[in-house]
Amino acid sequence: MKALVFHGPGQSSWQDVPDPEIRDATDVIVRVEAVTICGTDLHILNGDVPDVRPGTVLGHEAVGRVVEAGSAVRGVRPGDRVLVSCISACGRCRFCREAAYGQCSGGGGWILGHLIDGTQAEYVRVPFADLSVYPLPESLDPGEAVLLADIFPTAYEVGVLNGRVRPGDTVAVVGCGPVGLAAITTAQLFSPSRIVAVDLAAIRLDAAKRLGADAIATASEAEQLVADLTGGLGADVVIEAVGTPEAFELCARMVRPGGHLANVGVHGRPAALHLEDLWSRNVTIRTGLVDTSSTPTLLRMLIDRRLPASSLVTHTFELGQMAEAYDIFGRAADTGALKVVLGEPPHDTVSVRTGGRA
Repeated sequence: MKALVFHGPGQSSWQDVPDPEIRDATDVIVRVEAVTICGTDLHILNGDVPDVRPGTVLGHEAVGRVVEAGSAVRGVRPGDRVLVSCISACGRCRFCREAAYGQCSGGGGWILGHLIDGTQAEYVRVPFADLSVYPLPESLDPGEAVLLADIFPTAYEVGVLNGRVRPGDTVAVVGCGPVGLAAITTAQLFSPSRIVAVDLAAIRLDAAKRLGADAIATASEAEQLVADLTGGLGADVVIEAVGTPEAFELCARMVRPGGHLANVGVHGRPAALHLEDLWSRNVTIRTGLVDTSSTPTLLRMLIDRRLPASSLVTHTFELGQMAEAYDIFGRAADTGALKVVLGEPPHDTVSVRTGGRA
C-alpha cells in the first residue's frame, strides 16, 4: 500500500509500505476513505515531537471501512464505515475507567501517527477497536465526519470544557486555525455573552466571524479590545489555540482575576509562566490532551446537522496528493487553508485480505 512516511525533521514521502496486519485480537484494519492533516503533524515534521521515530506513517484522523477484525472485536465488523479516533483506549487501565482516554496507560492514548503507524495511508491498523472507532451512518459525508476524529473533540474538551465556559461569559480564543474555529463553534453551546477571536491572518478572522465570533482582533489589538469590552476586567475564559510562547503569554495577560485559561496549542518551546503577576489573581490554568470522551455526543450533533463541520474544509485532495496537501496546509497564511481533507473515490466492494487487499 501507499502511505506518508516520516523520515526525520523536514523529511517525508508518499511511498510503498507493507500492508498492516492484525496483531492483537482487539485490532481492526480499516481501509481509509478520508483523512486530514493536523497542526500536530506539522509539529512532528518540524522536529517538535521527538517521540516520533523515522519510518513512522503519520496521521491520527480518518474515516474508512473495516476490512478485517480481530477475534475479540465486538462493536464493528468488516464492511462497517467507521470514524477512527485520534485517541486509542484500552478500556481497562485507571485512566480509561475515568474516561481519561488520552492518558491511557494500557498501550493506548495518542499512539496513531505518534508511537505506531498512523492513518495517512491506504490502510491503517487500529488497536482497541471497540473503544477507538465509532460506527458511522452511510448518509454522513466522510470528509465532514473526519473532523470529529480530533479537532472538534479537542476544541470542545480541552478548550471549552476545561475553560469552564458559562452563560454570560466573555470568551477570547487566541488562534483561529481549525481547532480555534471549532472552539468558537462549540463555545456557543454554552451561551457566552461574547466571543473575541484573535489571529494574525485576516482570512482566519473572517472565518471566525462567519462561525459566530462577536469581535475580532489581531494580537496587537487584543488586550485593549478585551479590556474595553469588559470594563478593564479581562476575559472570563481565554483559550490558547496556537502553541507559541507569545500566544500563551498574551492569554495570561487577558484573563480576568478568577478566570480560566485553557491551553490547547501544542508547544514546541518553553513559555514563560509569570507567577509574579498571576499568583494573587486566582487564575486557573488547564492543559490537556484530548480524551475524545465527547465524540459520541458530537457525532449525534453532526448527524442532526447541529455542528457546522463542513464550514472548516477549504481544500480537498486525493490521497496520492499528500505532498501537495501538506504544502497547502503548511502555508495556510498564504493559501487560506483551514482544514484540508484527502480521500479516495468510494469502492463498490469490501474485501478481507487473503494474501493481498483489493
